[in-house]
Amino acid sequence: MAIAHLRTYTINKGMLDDWLKLFPKLVSLMEEAGITVESTWVNAERTQFIWIRSYGDSINNIKKCEAAFYGSDWWIANVNHVRSHISHREIVQIETA
Repeated sequence: MAIAHLRTYTINKGMLDDWLKLFPKLVSLMEEAGITVESTWVNAERTQFIWIRSYGDSINNIKKCEAAFYGSDWWIANVNHVRSHISHREIVQIETA
């Protein structure tokens, strides 16, 4: 069983295309930190970005992986730009089979 987050981000109006261009950079940084992006979707209205990221098989990995990701030089330099795309986010912790 893997520990994962199901994340739903409501993207600010008119910013989805920019978010979709930015997201691959975030994926690369997450992979370096030990986080795997399992899948992504955009809702039919193109207002939400839905995705799953996993952390391996231990709940203890979440803190370690997130610390590496959020502590990266790129994230620290760009966090405000990244977050400027998101008006609301919901995060649900799940276990995958």
